[in-house]
Amino acid sequence: MRDADSDKSSHALFSRIVESLVRRLVRRLRSRLKHRSELVEILRDAEGEHLIDADTASMMEGALLVSELKVRDIMVPRSEMIFIEIDDSPQKFLPAVIRSAHSRFPVVDAKHEKILGVLLAKDMLPLAADPKYIFDIRDVLRPAVFVPESKRLNILLREFRLSRNHLAIVVDEYGEIAGLVSIEDVIEQIVGDIDDEYDVDDEEYIRRHRANRFTLKARTPIENFNTFFGSALPDNQYDTIGGLVIHHFGRVPDRGDTVEFGGFNFKVLRADRRRVQVLRVLRLLAPPEVDTDDG
Repeated sequence: MRDADSDKSSHALFSRIVESLVRRLVRRLRSRLKHRSELVEILRDAEGEHLIDADTASMMEGALLVSELKVRDIMVPRSEMIFIEIDDSPQKFLPAVIRSAHSRFPVVDAKHEKILGVLLAKDMLPLAADPKYIFDIRDVLRPAVFVPESKRLNILLREFRLSRNHLAIVVDEYGEIAGLVSIEDVIEQIVGDIDDEYDVDDEEYIRRHRANRFTLKARTPIENFNTFFGSALPDNQYDTIGGLVIHHFGRVPDRGDTVEFGGFNFKVLRADRRRVQVLRVLRLLAPPEVDTDDG
């Protein structure tokens, strides 16, 4: 099981280093640049000249991108959260804790309407040593942090670092629980995939966030996409959604680029110079049918 305090220290140190590097680079180039895209081009030119390697260029692009993405773009949706009720006994919640292998669990009231705090898996270790241990969630409950789904990731990363926090509960405009987001989720936008308890399983291509908002891997087969959405995107020329998206762009798109086709809006959440990796998908409302019958 991952040590949460060690994670916090290493993630906070990494985020400070990345922020410092990007600030210094932007400061030195600001007088020469008029738009962020010019900085991205400089990074890519530097990579092409072998002044920096591909991983470094990708991380620096990712550090720039987090100021454009919002929490709703990367959060784990409510439907995938594992909740523990405040009055549950260990015998009731431990099977779900063990199955999920998560390290943090939102604790809710009996109606699942209010987050009361966060329970860390390591605080349940006494139960492993002594099954008869008298365990009361209230004795070890950690305070929950709440963030709006519209918060930008660069601001959230700074708040995580300053507060030494690791997890936040995401709420929508009505104050309802929308999902959760961790510091690993933000850092993955900079460094790429990290083995994490909330990652989509290798066999799972598509993750639902809201009724019409989804995140999916670019290697999702078009056949799977059509089955999931009930759509009819063509699969005679390309096998994956990533290939179809690149075709509609006419190039390998940059992170943050968007394109619309087939009744969907696709936004590139993660990509490098060679391929698209992760996409955000919005299902667009179907246009009204036009009556062409003159009779």
